[in-house]
Order: sequence, then C-alpha cells, then structure tokens
Amino acid sequence: MKPKISVITVNYNNLKGLQKTVESVRSQIWQEFEYIIIDGGSTDGSRAYLERNTNLFDYWVSEPDKGVYHAMNKGIARATGEYLLFLNSGDHFYNDKVLEKNQQAIVDYDLIYFNMNVIGENKKFVKEYPDTLSFAYFLKDSLPHPAIFIKKELFQTVGLFKEDFKIVSDWKFFIDSVCKYNCKYFHVDQSLTTFYLDGISSLSENKLLIDKEKQEVLQSNYAAYTQDLEDVLKNMTIIHSLRRSRIIKYLIRFGFLNKF
Repeated sequence: MKPKISVITVNYNNLKGLQKTVESVRSQIWQEFEYIIIDGGSTDGSRAYLERNTNLFDYWVSEPDKGVYHAMNKGIARATGEYLLFLNSGDHFYNDKVLEKNQQAIVDYDLIYFNMNVIGENKKFVKEYPDTLSFAYFLKDSLPHPAIFIKKELFQTVGLFKEDFKIVSDWKFFIDSVCKYNCKYFHVDQSLTTFYLDGISSLSENKLLIDKEKQEVLQSNYAAYTQDLEDVLKNMTIIHSLRRSRIIKYLIRFGFLNKF
C-alpha cells in the first residue's frame, strides 16, 4: 500500500539545518508517511550524517545536482505518496502533532496549503494565506512550498519545476496550477511549518533576479494579462493604503462608508 504523504527534504552543505529538519520530521506523532532526502553531494558532513542514520529515511541520495529545483524534481521522481510536501533543510514542522491533527485534511484537492510560522533575524510572525487565489494575488505573492501538500498527479498536468530558474520555479508551478490549469485547492487556516528567512529567495540582493524570472513567466505564458498589470498593481497599492487610513477606518466605523 503506497503512503498517503511523501515528505521530501532537499539539502546542500547545511548539516545543522538538515539535522533540525530530520529531528522535526521524525518527532511527529503520526508517522504514516515516507521520508526522502535528496542531498546535492554535500562536503560539510551531511553525507556522513545520512550514512549514520539510514534507518530514519525511506530513501536518500547524496550526489551532485544542477540546483535546488533539479533536486526537488529528483524527489518527485522517487516519491510514492499521493501527496508531496517539500520541507527543505533548516525548516521544520510547527510542532510534533501537526501531521496527526491535520492528515485527514489531505484529501480530494490538488493543493492543500496551510499558514506558516516565519522567523527572521529581528522578527517573527505567522504568514497567513487567503482562502481564494487569483492572478492578481500571484503578482504580489506566492504559496509556501514548506506548508503545502501537492498532489503528485498534478505534476503530470502542470509539469515539473523549471530547473533553469534559480528562485521562482515554485511560484511558476503554483501560478500555472491555479491560473492556467484551474486546479482544485483548499486553505487550512492553521500553521503547519516554521520557515527561516535565510534562503536565497529571502535575500534582498536577489530581488532583481526574482523580478527577471517572474517577468519571463508572465511574458511567455500570460501576455494578455500583463497588459493590465500596471493598473492592477497600482489599484492594489491604493486599496491597501486606503484600508490602513485612519480616516477611512473612522468613516467605516460610523457608517459613512461600507467596509472594503
């Protein structure tokens, strides 16, 4: 009988992060899932750690790869679960009961996404995601690959992660899934995992590359939508500012303006 869930951890030269993630995965009270480690040929002791702890994994490999998305695609190829969760090295589950508490929600939909606890150098917050997704939403944000269960069959429809991108292949996969292929999705309004703001997508110096890769996706696949892109972003910014306005809040409070 194939497992319901495959948890996949990608690692490269992050031994401490790998240990933290493995400990979190194996501390889950509900353990009816397979666990896969894809290591990119690390030289920092990660391979030796994997060799010493083979009993903790259903499959592991340590060999050179072409980057994080190539490694994630290798994990997809090895996974036998109906749903896949990418919990990469350094990230961990919110607590040891979250899978036990929520595994029954992992059913029927193509994407089941949760909220995510986020920790930065000087801040900590819960990233909450909307119940309804749209093209406009993906222009400004994405879904959290450490807190989303992806039905494996969806990769057959949408395709694997684009390996020549450095940062936004998961964003591309999600916008294509929702906006091009109209996949079924569901939001669970609870935190599933903890994510640390130290990955390549979180570094300010990578903003130009993120914008460049996103523009390539938008121009190649959503050219008709991009004609309205500037107006959409401008209006979203205006609405966001108005919602935060003290005057607008007073007008809504006293009934002079409907809540928006």
